[in-house]
Amino acid sequence: MTSEVDDAIVRAQADLIALSHSIHAEPELAFDEHRSAAKVADVLSRYGFEVAIPYADLPTALCAERGSGEFVVGILAEYDALPQIGHACGHNIIAAAAVGAGIALAPLADRLGITIRVIGTPAEETGGGKVLMLDRGVFDDLAMVAMVHPGPDDIAGAHSLAMADVAVTFSGREAHASAAPQLGLNAADAATVAQVGLGLLRQHLDPGQQMHGIVSDGGVAPNIVPARTEMLYYLRAETATALTALADRAFACFEAGALAAGCTHEIRTVSPNYHELRPDPWLVGAYREQIETMGRSPLPPDREGSRPLGSTDMGNVTQVIPGIHPVIGIESGGAVTHQPEFAAACVTESADRAVLDGARALAGTVIAAATDPAQRTRLLEARAARELARRRQGIAQ
Repeated sequence: MTSEVDDAIVRAQADLIALSHSIHAEPELAFDEHRSAAKVADVLSRYGFEVAIPYADLPTALCAERGSGEFVVGILAEYDALPQIGHACGHNIIAAAAVGAGIALAPLADRLGITIRVIGTPAEETGGGKVLMLDRGVFDDLAMVAMVHPGPDDIAGAHSLAMADVAVTFSGREAHASAAPQLGLNAADAATVAQVGLGLLRQHLDPGQQMHGIVSDGGVAPNIVPARTEMLYYLRAETATALTALADRAFACFEAGALAAGCTHEIRTVSPNYHELRPDPWLVGAYREQIETMGRSPLPPDREGSRPLGSTDMGNVTQVIPGIHPVIGIESGGAVTHQPEFAAACVTESADRAVLDGARALAGTVIAAATDPAQRTRLLEARAARELARRRQGIAQ
């Protein structure tokens, strides 16, 4: 079937690269990816997929399906961009590779006994689109799930960190900063004290724990004591359990800032917590074999853990459903994700190759799983066990 996959991707090559470049040219932020989702849906419709958009009560989510086999496979597409620097995480490549894998697998669906779904998942950078879709049952009947993400290196068993995305608002009282500063309660001071506390805390963090953020609102004028400030912070850790412990300590720093400045504070969750990736070992191995046949050299397994990707809502999905989130390498001139130079690298010849290789590798991994009797049985039995657990939970409630 490898030759059939290759032939299908060659025939679709122009459409896949055009899709990647078009999404890249019109970057859209979380939950506002209307043009990008429509472009993905249009290509899949032209290749015979039944497309539902919007989907799961999310205007920029979609689901495109071919086949009717019991082995249901989800290939996930992302297409949201970053503020100001656009597709510096290469989600245009993710989307086009997912579409390519779906197109390659569609003619084989009946022979493989699979149902192939290309699922468009909005708001990965912030907002947790996959977490919302997971909670709404979108992935319940999948036997496996897969996607591919660009980066400077090829990494088959990619790791990520659990993450909390919070906004902290400090509220004080305005006053004239020169004539009557004693009447004010300075919310900017509260933010400053909180950040000093966070900075001192960094010495005592556990390995893998991180904190980083910005002041998104620091006041309105130098001669007005700021009555409101806001900080946006990401807290990260190697596991969801370690993240909870970190959040307790960071929240104490926010509280200390408010107390020191005589202000009040509120902590608001911006996105659902992202969990760490838990890639399925067998699927990782199958993907590794695929890209090695293409002449790529993924990092050895013992080095994969030294290259965490940051955080992704795909982690939540892989905690529940067997899946993979590998990184496919592009030539980026030393740039890394979330740099403008990496955004520029995501529409180069190397990036176009990543679209096509990623599509082939995802399709090949699905074929390997669907045609290996032991793995097919394992994945289907795991799905049945999840369904039984949901039914029991529903009865208990």
